[in-house]
Amino acid sequence: MKRYRISIILYCQKLLLLIMLMVWAGCAKDGRVQVIKLAHGLDPTHPVHKAMMFFAERLAEKSNGTIRVDIYPSEQLGSERECIELLQIGSLGMTKVSTSPMEGFVPVYKIFSLPYLFRSEEHRFLVLEGEIGKRLLLECEEFGLRGVCFYDAGSRSFYTKAKPVLQPEDLRGLKIRTQESATAMAMIHAMGGSATPIAWGELYSALQQGIVDGAENNPPSFYLSHHYEVAKYYSLDEHTAVPDVLLISTQVWAKFSQEQQQLIQEAADESAHYQKELWKEASQHALEEVQKAGVEITRPDKAPFQQAVQSLYEDYRSQPKIYDLIKQIGCVES
Repeated sequence: MKRYRISIILYCQKLLLLIMLMVWAGCAKDGRVQVIKLAHGLDPTHPVHKAMMFFAERLAEKSNGTIRVDIYPSEQLGSERECIELLQIGSLGMTKVSTSPMEGFVPVYKIFSLPYLFRSEEHRFLVLEGEIGKRLLLECEEFGLRGVCFYDAGSRSFYTKAKPVLQPEDLRGLKIRTQESATAMAMIHAMGGSATPIAWGELYSALQQGIVDGAENNPPSFYLSHHYEVAKYYSLDEHTAVPDVLLISTQVWAKFSQEQQQLIQEAADESAHYQKELWKEASQHALEEVQKAGVEITRPDKAPFQQAVQSLYEDYRSQPKIYDLIKQIGCVES
């Protein structure tokens, strides 16, 4: 009798779940409510997360509530690599990742990890918001991904525990955390350091325990991660300006009508412009706060760093598609 009751309960649960799925499918079909799950690894206080919240709000407004974006921050649904893989099989709707780990999926994205690719912030925005940027967003489609927009992630610089990095030679003998990017690792090696890829969520303890001697990232990430509590030297060499990219699964994208796709794109574009303003404020605030906390901020001469990594560009002569793209970016007038 007890087993019979349990079976009835399980049957009722399954029936309820089936009814809920049927209702959701019906809603999606007639355009009332369609839900997109968006996962990423950043803290909810991060300006990029706030931009994605803005994206969700604008899309809800534009679609009159027929499209809802549920956001899962702080690696709740997995690391950047795991989220990209979930998009490829259609198990996750959207994600925001750095373009560095993207090079493992979309080879041409290697260019973003090249040091000193952009001459200035103005030059970077002209590229990302222009024809080259639009082309790069769609380069992902053959891999089951579609780029929706780029988010500004500023410039990445070194932060270390024992001493400031004032010239490339200061990296010798140091283990520096990098993202899962062959190009980023090659950059550290070219400068004389030892590249050590570690997941973002594990980096604080890795610094604390001496697994790595330092890392590199932009000011808001350095501050919001609390890495400044362990690494007291921040050297603003600004070696790379690796943007973030907002992605949608091509399988999920195809489920929307052309009109809905246009609304998603419009909301994303608006969020990218909004995020640029948030980023400026967050960067300035982050530098002020870490300095108050005892971090020594230096601004080393960039010329020796630029010279140390020239070989990375020469290595791409054997890859015409990427080398041509590097030249095109260099020709964009700023």
